[in-house]
Amino acid sequence: MNTILLVEDDKAIVENLVEILKREGYRVENAKGQQEALNLLPLHSFDLCLLDISLSEGNGFALCRAIKDKEPDLPVIFLTASGDEYSVVAGFDMGADDYVKKPFRPMELLSRIKNVLRRSGKAQSVVEIRHLSVDTVKGVVKKSGEDVFLSALEYRLLLVFLSHKGMILSRTKLLEEIWDAAGDFVSDNTLTVYIKRLREKIEEDPQNPEIIKTVRGLGYKVGEE
Repeated sequence: MNTILLVEDDKAIVENLVEILKREGYRVENAKGQQEALNLLPLHSFDLCLLDISLSEGNGFALCRAIKDKEPDLPVIFLTASGDEYSVVAGFDMGADDYVKKPFRPMELLSRIKNVLRRSGKAQSVVEIRHLSVDTVKGVVKKSGEDVFLSALEYRLLLVFLSHKGMILSRTKLLEEIWDAAGDFVSDNTLTVYIKRLREKIEEDPQNPEIIKTVRGLGYKVGEE
């Protein structure tokens, strides 16, 4: 799991970003200003820093330089309300790897994060839960070290579950997600069949699933362990 240092002092933005990032499987530590960020730096193994240029305590440009001095391989993405050429150029001169202009679209930010992590060699492609290992880059699923062969829709369904670990997913939400991927009509009954098949392939005991659990009356949930 990649860990992100978020340096931002706007409470509403922090709450929104933390929710988005955690939902995508990232671990997040938040600092409100320059000194707090520098204090956190040696306490965690960060994979990326999201840094607001306009901080109430300290300066984003100066903090970027300080971060790069201490952790030269730590990629930095600037969050900026200013899209003027000076801010962009100054950010790159300080060692920033990318920048996103506020207000940003969540999917654009997530895409930029993934691209920067990939370029820096810090992207983590293997997701593990209990006896299951999923390499999302190679598309390889292993159960207790043995290859598991899934259909395209079964694999997509598994990725939907894994990307929402800890969250309850309703049947409606699952249908929306796999509809986008399959391009074909998927009925509620068909969803039941695919969940049953997926459990048979990935669970040690499909009758008593430990990965894809049923939450009676609400939907399904994949634990975070």
